Amino acid sequence: MAELKLNDVAKSYGPINVLRDIDLDIAEGELIVFVGPSGCGKSTLLRMIAGLEKITGGTLTIDGVRMNDVPPSQRGIAMVFQSYALYPHMSVRDNMAFALKIAKKSRAEIDAAVTRAAKVLQLEDYLDRLPKALSGGQRQRVAIGRAIVRDPKVYLFDEPLSNLDAALRVATRIEIAQLKEAMPNSTMIYVTHDQVEAMTLASRIVVLANKGIAQVGTPLELYETPRNEFVAQFIGSPAMNLMAGEVIETGPETVVCLPEGAGTLATKIPTRPEDKGLQVKVGIRPEDMRPTEDATFAYQGEVEIVEALGEVTQLYFRRGTPEADPVIAKLPGIHTGLRGRSLKITADPAKIHLFANGVSLLHRDA
Repeated sequence: MAELKLNDVAKSYGPINVLRDIDLDIAEGELIVFVGPSGCGKSTLLRMIAGLEKITGGTLTIDGVRMNDVPPSQRGIAMVFQSYALYPHMSVRDNMAFALKIAKKSRAEIDAAVTRAAKVLQLEDYLDRLPKALSGGQRQRVAIGRAIVRDPKVYLFDEPLSNLDAALRVATRIEIAQLKEAMPNSTMIYVTHDQVEAMTLASRIVVLANKGIAQVGTPLELYETPRNEFVAQFIGSPAMNLMAGEVIETGPETVVCLPEGAGTLATKIPTRPEDKGLQVKVGIRPEDMRPTEDATFAYQGEVEIVEALGEVTQLYFRRGTPEADPVIAKLPGIHTGLRGRSLKITADPAKIHLFANGVSLLHRDA
């Protein structure tokens, strides 16, 4: 398989910049997931790698070979689209074999490749069916099989599960994870807007925002040590709570006050003496919050809404202004009788994040 590098890659349409300063090294065997809000350029970047969009700046290399001007058919890449794009009049076997027939491969080569892909994707019993006789998940597997038979250097997936219902999406996501396990040396790039897909499938996640890369890291690195407010709130559901605060004690364990919720909280984040008085955003994930009776706490307020989901209970706390996002606590298990009550909530000092000017204090010197 292949190693892929993007160096200072950019994309513009006339005077409009869409992507800029994209630097990314993808090792052989990685499954890289691109995530970000709608319009951030995920699919555009994928299409640039495929050769379907022109690179207007920087360099793309695959195994050390510059690919900027190489036609899509010669890049050694196979792409799986959001739509299955199967030929309705052809059987599963013929759909999977079509690209190899166009490439004038021998019948023996074609049969061997289709049989091998069908076995990996558990499609052996469906090879003689037409697409209309398949479920949505089976059709998507055929589309993946069509890519596998070509034995490409890099697999590109452009939101392949978007057309499936919730239950089928879960099943097909598991199948893609199993496919990656069965093809450990395959290099895959996967675009999605679904955090669960990103967190469960990725070797590393690339978060795109503001025409560039906001952060690259393993799923847990992005979850536990986000570099900035955007990544902190984009990764995780519900989004991380952000509350205004001020540093009142510096050192290896920083103490902040939170005027809005009348709280004072210790953190494990080190700060410098000159940081005293620094205005910060205090970030706490809903699942890290818990009720407390202690004198130090993160927030105190009235529980406005309770979502009882069985495995968890989500509490929404009223804030001072109607347009402000609520503070959310996600408690494990069932909790009753909390609506309308005033509660104090806190978090483990090791689970608290501090941001200044949008950047995590842990990464401000990086």
